Amino acid sequence: MPGMPGMSESEMSETTAEFNAADEMFVTMMIPHHEQAIEMSNVLLSKPDPDPRVAELAQRIKDAQGPEIETMKEWLDNWGVEYDASMSGMDMGSMGMTAEDMEALESATGPEADRLFLEQMIVHHQGAIDMAETALDSGQNADVLDLANQIIADQTAEIAEIEELLTEL
Repeated sequence: MPGMPGMSESEMSETTAEFNAADEMFVTMMIPHHEQAIEMSNVLLSKPDPDPRVAELAQRIKDAQGPEIETMKEWLDNWGVEYDASMSGMDMGSMGMTAEDMEALESATGPEADRLFLEQMIVHHQGAIDMAETALDSGQNADVLDLANQIIADQTAEIAEIEELLTEL
């Protein structure tokens, strides 16, 4: 896929330089959103006894979203848009996760930590899906639209997996 991790600059589509405000907004909002999912995953993985299935999901989330963050930062650079890393400190409540939610996850232990991580990740993923749907409605950059479609597919599948895990914990 053009513009995705592992692709050289010459392999990126010609449309990489063509973007609109919706593309820029999606990318600049999705970077801190993905960073928060990685932070949530790191919190769960730092627990002494996470359920192995939940830990495996958290690791997959990190493995998928880390490279996407780097790709999105490259897009902003290619577009001449400076990424403001202070966006990472913004209130994530609008993206499904509040500071209180994160504190609850950090202080939870055992099965309660697993359950909280899963429940919070459903809300978090739904926020990403909503953002991706907005990008599909208003964006124009082919790479952004491809990523938005991929996020919708991946995170919808993960929500179904999480809902199943919640019934088994």
